[in-house]
Amino acid sequence: MQRYLFVIDYQNDFVDGALGFPGAEHLDGPIAEKIRAYGKGRVYFTRDTHFPNYLTTREGRNLPVAHCLEGSRGWQLYGQTAQALAEVEARGINKLSFGMDVSHPSVAAVLPEHADQIELVGLVSNICLLSNAVVLQSRYPEAVIVVDAACTASFDKALNEKALDVLEGLQVTVLGRDR
Repeated sequence: MQRYLFVIDYQNDFVDGALGFPGAEHLDGPIAEKIRAYGKGRVYFTRDTHFPNYLTTREGRNLPVAHCLEGSRGWQLYGQTAQALAEVEARGINKLSFGMDVSHPSVAAVLPEHADQIELVGLVSNICLLSNAVVLQSRYPEAVIVVDAACTASFDKALNEKALDVLEGLQVTVLGRDR
């Protein structure tokens, strides 16, 4: 069975930086543990990546908070998660919007050819995690897509719960939900 883990945007700016929120730091240990359990060759990560012109982009006009500027501290991966990703030699994908562009040659070259199961963890549940679950479900239509509710969060608890509901509605398996 070809199983992969995708760590979505677990970057400084989403944990304790420009768009950080209380509780995001608590995901660090569990995500790092999960990365190590998957091991080498099974882990991918995304980095939200913006440039100095961010505030003039469509996203920047709607979310006028400069964040994840390429090369900045905020753009870098956070804590134990960053260390675990390096240990397993995870493959990284810089993405310019909420969901990764799987048709872009640089992204397509990194992704696995086939997947039976893809698990997603990271931030932010109702934006980039949700978007990438949909993108990966489209790229791998026969794969089981899984989200661990204990390894994702949002700045808004109600939106987090709604995102998990939407994921379940899209036939994504959501693990560890408190109901």
